[in-house]
Amino acid sequence: MTKSLVIDPKKMRKPGKITFKDIPMNVYQKSVKDEVKNFTKEQFKNIYRDMWVVREFETMLNMIKTTGQYEGIEYNHPGPAHLGIGQEAAYVGQAFELGIEDFTFGSHRSHGEILAKGMSSIEKLSDKELEDIMENFFDGETYAVVKEHTQYKNIKDMAREFLLYGMIAETWGRQTGFNRGLGGSMHAFFIPFGIFPNNAIVGGSAPISTGAALFKRVNQKPGMVVCNIGDGSIGCGPVYESMNFASMDQFNKLWDDEHKGGLPIIYNVWNNSYGMGGQTCGETMGYEEVARLGAGVNPLEMNAERIDGMNPLAVIDAYRRKRKVIEDRKGPVLLDVVTYRISGHSPSDSSSYRTKEEIAMWEEIDSIKVFGQQMVEAGVATEEELKEIELGIRKDMVWAVKLGKDETISPRIDLEKDPNAIADMMFTNLEIPSMDTTRKPDVLMPKEEDPRVQKLAKKVRSAYDENGKPVSKNKTYQIRDAIFEATIDKFYQDPTFIAYGEDNRDWGGAFGAYGGLTEAIPYHRFFNSPISEAAIVGTSVGYAMAGGRVMSELMYLDFIGRAGDEVFNQMSKWQAMSGDVLKMPFVLRASVGSKYGAQHSQDWSALCTHIPGLKVVFPATPYDTKGLLNAALNGTDPVIFLESQRTYDYGEMFQKEVPAEYYEVKIGEPDVKREGKDLTILSVGATLYRVTKAADILQEKYGVSAEIIDARSLVPFNYEKVLESVKKTGKIIITGDACERGSHLKDFAQTISELAFDYLDAPPIVVGAKNWITPAHELEEYFFPQPEWIVDAVHERIMPLPGHTCTSNQTELQQLENAKKGV
Repeated sequence: MTKSLVIDPKKMRKPGKITFKDIPMNVYQKSVKDEVKNFTKEQFKNIYRDMWVVREFETMLNMIKTTGQYEGIEYNHPGPAHLGIGQEAAYVGQAFELGIEDFTFGSHRSHGEILAKGMSSIEKLSDKELEDIMENFFDGETYAVVKEHTQYKNIKDMAREFLLYGMIAETWGRQTGFNRGLGGSMHAFFIPFGIFPNNAIVGGSAPISTGAALFKRVNQKPGMVVCNIGDGSIGCGPVYESMNFASMDQFNKLWDDEHKGGLPIIYNVWNNSYGMGGQTCGETMGYEEVARLGAGVNPLEMNAERIDGMNPLAVIDAYRRKRKVIEDRKGPVLLDVVTYRISGHSPSDSSSYRTKEEIAMWEEIDSIKVFGQQMVEAGVATEEELKEIELGIRKDMVWAVKLGKDETISPRIDLEKDPNAIADMMFTNLEIPSMDTTRKPDVLMPKEEDPRVQKLAKKVRSAYDENGKPVSKNKTYQIRDAIFEATIDKFYQDPTFIAYGEDNRDWGGAFGAYGGLTEAIPYHRFFNSPISEAAIVGTSVGYAMAGGRVMSELMYLDFIGRAGDEVFNQMSKWQAMSGDVLKMPFVLRASVGSKYGAQHSQDWSALCTHIPGLKVVFPATPYDTKGLLNAALNGTDPVIFLESQRTYDYGEMFQKEVPAEYYEVKIGEPDVKREGKDLTILSVGATLYRVTKAADILQEKYGVSAEIIDARSLVPFNYEKVLESVKKTGKIIITGDACERGSHLKDFAQTISELAFDYLDAPPIVVGAKNWITPAHELEEYFFPQPEWIVDAVHERIMPLPGHTCTSNQTELQQLENAKKGV
């Protein structure tokens, strides 16, 4: 199926010019007296109160860090405290307009965002709703502390105590914090109020929040998403990738009417003119105004606008207007929010990169002071009332700090009592077939009418016919068919499930695994992404985090470097950092290549296995591929699903056939593909087929019976079958297509040495690819492990084979020489 959009040469070559519309800057110029009819006195006071809550919280942190005490309460907090003192009006103005159905994501400087949205949420929710939230969060563990020590009887007042205490406990690494103390200052969040994770990586929230907006659009959920990032993040590639992703034309031109429209996201840039110590306007950037960037993203110029973030009313006004833009499906939106942090980047920052005179100019227009003066001038509040608000907040802060520092009331996770407490939060290991059982999946036809489904019904589900003869490739059920079958089953089972990547739709994916999905699955569930690996992975993280299931694809594993942060810091960590609040039902497919040289043919599985929090699987047969992908898509953990391009058209050679019905292969369980008694060979990925040939040579020429074990999974991995085999054979070779140095093959070898030392007659030997760049296809047999290499390794390193002559150099001397050369 081809796209309906025609690229017209006449239109593309037509002379003319591109024109731009004006981008508004600081158009709101009103003060409290101008808005007395549009806000109640209570609302004005709440705005003032909430700004003071943020200010006092960060003042407290600053004092704790710099003096070791706050209001006479001593405490040592060695962890981070990135402050935004001076930016309170921007935080509170934004939060004033947001409900709990509106999701916010932030940066490492997000105390103010969390507190402001929390305070705003408490105002909007009923007492019953608040009490339910507090009672149900962590089974009421945090709320129990508040109830026992509260200063109030009113539920809203207690909820504000809950917010302050939960934030302090989290910042100080306490089990009663919002994320069990595992997120800390930079990663704290509270999902019941729509406050989603804040990110220690500059700009890290951009792709994640975009994925959450995608979740809202695909699943027709209410509200919008706010991506809070600083002006320093504008230099980060994933931020641009995210804005481009959110602006894809397909949302308006190819998606159906029900799902059509730009993503419901506001990229809110806190423009305080500094990225740590680098001055973004005038030094490290060239845009002059952040809002200017919208003109380069889409014809709507991202509805960009600069607003005065020192005036909370200006921010409220902007959010009211931009919500209408989002509701009209004209997103995304870019807001350049002018603000200033009077504080340093952190308490250790001496602000040597800016003048005292500059800081003094901004202190003169301190938003809390100015807003308070305006309230008094407008007759909204008296000086005494404002002072009472300030003192009340300080009293509440002292209360929360005392509770937060008391280890008998606010303990840390006890890793002596329960050494596995964090380990048990790394993976959920849940099976949830559908993330939303209340609705049916959107599809274009009954599954049995899909042309590829019909074609697969006629295929032979084994590599051999009933007489043991090979079946032709055209008639054999292949690995790419197994991927398709597991994928389409999930599309028809889980309405939240989506899949995307480069060239997925129409083309069917680079290797044909998705052919046939275009006919059956609508655009909003299966689509092409930009060539933006960071955006692909990061948006998938956000989509899963928001409550959906997603499978995205990196065409080649080599491209994982373009999504390094998104895979290694985002996909892998949020389940554990959330304190077991979040799930991550996200499968990332990536092919391990050959034939295409040094940047397209690398097995980087070791990079994935090194990162805690990722499950990594690497099937090599159709049966295992379908079963493992079914298991991955039925779970709630992040899975790196590796596939070898060498094996896509292979039929099933080890099982009788691949069942047409649903089944799962448990992730983490290796499989004995051939039994033997003299030697164990543990294979990873596509080397399975070369190992089989090596085993044939060993048996036929030298009478050596090799037991072949296919790892299938790298993380987790159950060693029991391998150890049983080694106890029987006393010898093992581990092989795979990854470069030998630093590979997971070495990790296997070390672990087997430790666990089976008494049973080994020789050290575990690793046969991996050379520590070179991957050469051209014509030279690959000298680079990737070959059957002869395995036989030579047995002869040279494990046991002499009578009459054998080595054709490759697998000696200890060569290993030493290679190490000297760094190859």
